[in-house]
Amino acid sequence: MSSPRWRRSRCGPQVPRSCWPSVQTGRRPAPRLPDVEQPPSLSAAFARRDRTPSSKGLSTGTVPPTITGMARDAITIVEALGLSRIDLFGFSIGGMVAQELTLIRPQLVRRLVLAGTGPRSGVLMHGWINDVQALANVADNHPEDLLSLFFEVTPTSQQKGREFLERRASRTEDRDKPAGLQARDAQMDAITEWGIPDPSQLARLAGITQPVLIANGDNDIMIPTPNSWLLARHLPNARVRIYPDSGHGFLWQWPEEFAALVHSFLSGAGEEKAP
Repeated sequence: MSSPRWRRSRCGPQVPRSCWPSVQTGRRPAPRLPDVEQPPSLSAAFARRDRTPSSKGLSTGTVPPTITGMARDAITIVEALGLSRIDLFGFSIGGMVAQELTLIRPQLVRRLVLAGTGPRSGVLMHGWINDVQALANVADNHPEDLLSLFFEVTPTSQQKGREFLERRASRTEDRDKPAGLQARDAQMDAITEWGIPDPSQLARLAGITQPVLIANGDNDIMIPTPNSWLLARHLPNARVRIYPDSGHGFLWQWPEEFAALVHSFLSGAGEEKAP
């Protein structure tokens, strides 16, 4: 696979164990962004008795201001569901939470999918660049803001983005409640703290020995794409898929392809042996 393309200048057949529950963290990829919905094909990849817990503060309660606090909340939810072994999917900030959860409770996680995310002390993760923060943290995002944040500037990617927004708007029932200002500010604090430069923190990833699938678009401006490769270099058992002509919202631009990849990965052998 060729090296990813990343331009900061943009802004500056068969499932052998079908009973394994899958848990998803981080349904909202950025503070104060409107509800985002998975395309049906992506949801189908997690249809194996999937549970999708909402983070505290996104439904009720208060969002912790640290990734570790969010991970402990997620553990509480998983325990309340009575699950002892899960496949874990984390997107964006959810990918940070998924890493932390796996480190805290390694025996709980069988396989891990990290999408559009980065490691603690990753590349250019200590706060967003100004243009990204200005778009992500406004009180009411316009469609063009979301297209800029989540999709490439190319006509093909922008068109896929508009198709995603149409799908999102078509859902009228069972939508997530909008995140409030407390959630926005707590998530921003958590992301910023996670990104404090300290290369020694990367050594923690050696503790995640489970099979890991890492995926991203080739020009993610929210959590820069080089962080996907940084994760891969430090995780003992990881594979990477970078999708072309796409950004942070690559999974909405390539839903069929990504769903097939996730399904294949979660269907892999080795589920009987705990880490």
